[in-house]
Amino acid sequence: MIESVQSPYILEGTTDNFKSLVRDNSNNGPVLVDLWSRKAGPSLRQYPILDKLIHEYSGRLLLVNVDAEKEFVYTKEYGIASVPTLRLFRFGNVMETLHGYQAGQDLKKELDLYVSRDSDKTLAEAIQRYAQGDTVEAYDIIVNAIVEDPVNPRLPLAMCKLLKHEGRFVDALNLIDASPADIRKYHEIVQLRALLNFEEDARGIHDMNTLRLHCESYPNDMHAKKQLIAYYVIHQRFDEALQLLLVMMEQDTSFEDNYAQKAMLQVFTLLGSDHPLVTQNRPFLKRFAH
Repeated sequence: MIESVQSPYILEGTTDNFKSLVRDNSNNGPVLVDLWSRKAGPSLRQYPILDKLIHEYSGRLLLVNVDAEKEFVYTKEYGIASVPTLRLFRFGNVMETLHGYQAGQDLKKELDLYVSRDSDKTLAEAIQRYAQGDTVEAYDIIVNAIVEDPVNPRLPLAMCKLLKHEGRFVDALNLIDASPADIRKYHEIVQLRALLNFEEDARGIHDMNTLRLHCESYPNDMHAKKQLIAYYVIHQRFDEALQLLLVMMEQDTSFEDNYAQKAMLQVFTLLGSDHPLVTQNRPFLKRFAH
């Protein structure tokens, strides 16, 4: 393991303990995986920066070092071609992947999006107020928190989720679009934005079976297919949604400015890059993109 100031928040990862150290721990907080090699100069220059940041975060971020020369199973499974590679995990999923050496300030800016902040306590209070029926006060608390801490992406994320809960999909989308660029790239906000688009497309569907039969009877009705795809996505019937998107691509790739290709990318965003359905359908997307 790379020499470090002793810390309970810096651990050595292996293929055998990866699930418990990384995936399981990421349910409690963000976990940063550093894939490194003693033979790679950038890895050795990167580590002091990681060491410093981990100690500054004081337990709000866990660092797991994985020796890429020893852990061939992991590097092969995840397609790691170069070191250093940093992968940030949260709730068992990869949130960010950074290739090559990262300068201290740039890396901190990325990690700050995921590390807990004081304003998260304020957010918890707002959610409690909302659950108690104090809707206006809950929104006011979140708005004030955003003003005080504009770099915490979980604040606008929570507000957007509340708006979604109320069926105010356009308001939620407008809030995301009005947020700073760094906030808009936050993984959960990217996913929520994709889902909100499908929620808006599915608005007005009263009977899915009637819509499905309509699509079968009128296969050229692309707008109906678009609604059915949205219904499938918001009910997590992703395989059916992807199959219907492929049908749309076969029929008309130019429909609504390449809707089918864009929608498929949004489904990929919701599923995550490692999902089997993404691996299975990515070649089709590439074929229709050229």
